[in-house]
Amino acid sequence: MKISPERVAEIAKLARLELDEDKLSLFAGQFESILNYMETLNELDTSDVEPLYSPVMHSTVLRDDVAAKTAERDAVLSNAPQTDGQFFVVPKIV
Repeated sequence: MKISPERVAEIAKLARLELDEDKLSLFAGQFESILNYMETLNELDTSDVEPLYSPVMHSTVLRDDVAAKTAERDAVLSNAPQTDGQFFVVPKIV
């Protein structure tokens, strides 16, 4: 598959990357090599090969989602060096 430096420039622009002409040509060649290798892999007959792993065949064990009592607001605010009613007071940053 042919990848032009112009196409690499479009991709770089979308990724907000600034590349010089040398890098565009270099990456175009590298992308082309990778895509050619992928085409070679796609041509392989793997119909008789059993998959090594399938995420569909495995289940994820999750804990039950149970509501738990959290700390009271006053207890949490009592740990702050400075509060204003029900809010934390923090230094102005901007």
